[in-house]
Amino acid sequence: MHFDTIIIGGGSMGMSAGYFSAKNGKQTLIIDRYEPPHHYGSHHGNTRIIRYAYGEGLDYVPLALRAKELWQEAEMLTQRRLISAVGVLNIGCQDDIFMKNIIQSAKDFNLPLVVMTKEEIEKKWPTIHLQQQQIGCYEPSAGYLHVEDCIAAYKDLAQLEGAYFSFNNTVLKIEQQPQHIVVHTTKGHFTADHIIVTVGAWAHHFLQEATIQLPLTPLRKTFAWFEASEHFSEEKFPCFSFIEQNATYYGFPNIDGTGLKIGRHDGGQPMDPRGKRHDFGSYIEDEGDLVHFLKRYMPSVSKLIDGQACMYSMTPDEDFIIDYAPTSKRIIIAAGFSGHGFKFASAIGELLSQLANDEKSPFLSPRFAINRFIT
Repeated sequence: MHFDTIIIGGGSMGMSAGYFSAKNGKQTLIIDRYEPPHHYGSHHGNTRIIRYAYGEGLDYVPLALRAKELWQEAEMLTQRRLISAVGVLNIGCQDDIFMKNIIQSAKDFNLPLVVMTKEEIEKKWPTIHLQQQQIGCYEPSAGYLHVEDCIAAYKDLAQLEGAYFSFNNTVLKIEQQPQHIVVHTTKGHFTADHIIVTVGAWAHHFLQEATIQLPLTPLRKTFAWFEASEHFSEEKFPCFSFIEQNATYYGFPNIDGTGLKIGRHDGGQPMDPRGKRHDFGSYIEDEGDLVHFLKRYMPSVSKLIDGQACMYSMTPDEDFIIDYAPTSKRIIIAAGFSGHGFKFASAIGELLSQLANDEKSPFLSPRFAINRFIT
């Protein structure tokens, strides 16, 4: 069967792209080796932070603001709650480039932001203990996304727009022909004018087999929930990130009694997503790093409830890859989201559908260009 667009990978980016493609009148197929939303990609764990004053660079801010608009639109269309604006508190040293970028992006884009001293933070949130040189950037309009509801929302919307699904189906290879792309799967083959590759941590191996070489590194990451008092409830406590000299941590308030969720953004272990999975606790640092963080900054929290492992797909510069393949403009690649991509999934899905339609997007930053890795 022939399609205008085939999306390979039905996670956050792929499901969003499928919706916008079908909405644009394109005959669209979404293929996934599992049944999304699932626990085999980078999108499980219930929550992801969404923030707009962006420490990773000002180029991301317009994309983040567009993503917010589209998440709110999806909320309205599906009557699902996708965003909880509990605020985000970023902690770091005043001269840290991440903190400087947050402050500058808030100024440049007129975003609500409160810069706070150590004393102001500890007064507002007494369960936080900081070091003398640390400050906070509190973004009250930021918060977190309900991950599985986000994917389910775009799945429902894609279906309403007439998209086709082929789940529990593995793509074996893609074959470039002069007039189309052939996608060979365990359930037969399909052809398309364009394909969009959104396979997360599988991107390195998948693209390598298609003779597209990119410096993508799959990493195993972990996060965990800890028992926490009512002072950490989402009515009283924000999402947070702590930028240290040699480590970066992030976390969420105690949502509906599930516990304070914490993860370490940097570090992790190289892995092959095709191989054996190592559950939380397989490495001593899985729990150890998080407990060490809590002892320093939130000493009233200590008892582990549960932990999980997930996967990042890292680029060397931690910027995304969103571009046409170097071998063909019929292949669009979205990869290397480096642990900070989910919040943008709504806007990236729209952007990918535009690329598949040979349209320009004001949200496609040169930072995402594939040629920075092609010699």
